[in-house]
Amino acid sequence: MTTLEKALTTFKQQEQKINHFSDILSLVHWDQATKAPKKGSETMADAIGSLSSEIFALITSNEMEEALRVLSEPKTYEGLDEVTKACVRVRKRSFDRFKKIPPEMYNAFVILTTNAQNIWAEAKRKNDYSLFEPTLQKIIEMNRKFTQLYGYKDHPYDALLDAFEPGYTVEILDTIFSEVRKETIALLEKINNAPNKPRNDIFARAFDYGKQKEFCLSLLPLLCFDTEAGRLDESAHPFETAINGRDVRITTRYEDDPRSTIFSVIHETGHALYEQGVNPAFEGLNIRGGASMGIHESQSRFLENFVGRSRPFWTFMYPKLQNVFPQQLEDVSLDEFYRAINVVKPSLIRTEADELTYNLHIMIRYEIEKELMAGTLEGKDLPRVWNEKMKEYLGVVPTTDAESALQDIHWAGGDFGYFPTYSLGNLFAAQLYYTIKEQMPGFNEKLSRGEISNIRGWLKQNIHQYGMLYTPSELIVKATGEELQAKYLVKYFNEKYSDIYQL
Repeated sequence: MTTLEKALTTFKQQEQKINHFSDILSLVHWDQATKAPKKGSETMADAIGSLSSEIFALITSNEMEEALRVLSEPKTYEGLDEVTKACVRVRKRSFDRFKKIPPEMYNAFVILTTNAQNIWAEAKRKNDYSLFEPTLQKIIEMNRKFTQLYGYKDHPYDALLDAFEPGYTVEILDTIFSEVRKETIALLEKINNAPNKPRNDIFARAFDYGKQKEFCLSLLPLLCFDTEAGRLDESAHPFETAINGRDVRITTRYEDDPRSTIFSVIHETGHALYEQGVNPAFEGLNIRGGASMGIHESQSRFLENFVGRSRPFWTFMYPKLQNVFPQQLEDVSLDEFYRAINVVKPSLIRTEADELTYNLHIMIRYEIEKELMAGTLEGKDLPRVWNEKMKEYLGVVPTTDAESALQDIHWAGGDFGYFPTYSLGNLFAAQLYYTIKEQMPGFNEKLSRGEISNIRGWLKQNIHQYGMLYTPSELIVKATGEELQAKYLVKYFNEKYSDIYQL
């Protein structure tokens, strides 16, 4: 056996173990969020820590290090096939990051963040930030240590952002976000002054949870979700997780306002379609997943907003919703319903934010995270700074902890650097939207007939099938012909809301 053959064999064996352990870990996390009894959570946190440590050990093992050394040599690497080359690239990134973290520190972080999610849930339920703040401060301090261990060029936040969105930095995001923020605030001012507002009474009516569930389940096949390779459940915070390519699970929560329920399902289905659409040949490989969190988010935001909140989509679906809720919607026209699901009104809760102001919520978190990692903010400062930024950006101020620094689970999970990917997802989605419309004549007509398979087919061909074969920037250029631009999201917002608000 040659040195190259030995390296490839070792690499594939290690990858298989990592993949199997990761699948089990995904299943455990799903169970913790949906079915597991509360009293067993602390014991399970230790088990999760142990399994995560095993994965960590495999990624950073001497065997993996030697295999990557051989496979990453320039001449050898260039001689690999495209798929193996991508697998080596992806693993080398994680190896280089993980190798810089002491194993005992990694294990402590996993246990800390697993327990933190339960502490966060309790603090949110009791509306008491002080219950969570000491734990959050520990997570902040550990993330600061990670930035030093990973290393960075310009800003410590870059070290964390790179884990979720390779190739994007504070410098790039500041430029793109600045343009989106300026245009959003200008458009928001026009909307606030518009005389013709959508109806605001529709969703104050009683929408039975059981019937909401019935409608959401009927949506799944229409949206091309393979129900034999996935399922829909309930959780406190909607999410999608892929146990593997043929077991992709989504959750929602049933709310008094059915918009929250329905659009959470559509959003998570967008994530699921990505996972279900990856090339089956990638099963068991580390490239069987999204190119980045931003690209992944683009698929959920595309389905939720560019499809699910469009007039053509509801031209087809609204009669079906009326059949489920005849008393609640009998006096509501399609136009009134369409305008109501796209109403713009600054809100306190990110997940309930309208499509236009949503990015402002993300930018608030982005700016807070940058300051936390730079050491200019501490955990104790969050409620105050949060409220200040909410007033500055959105003109609303939270009155409770649950509405401010406790509303998201991400920091409890240690996911600093994650939030910007939500806005990046909107930006990627807008660029894809205009590309699809250009390449697919009759886009809106197809939607108005409930024909989503062609749209899903385009996304599968141009995004989904590739998994992590390409980097985010390579993939967006391959799909649209150019690097990420803010202008498409700005154009979309102006076109859509000028029509809805008759600006």
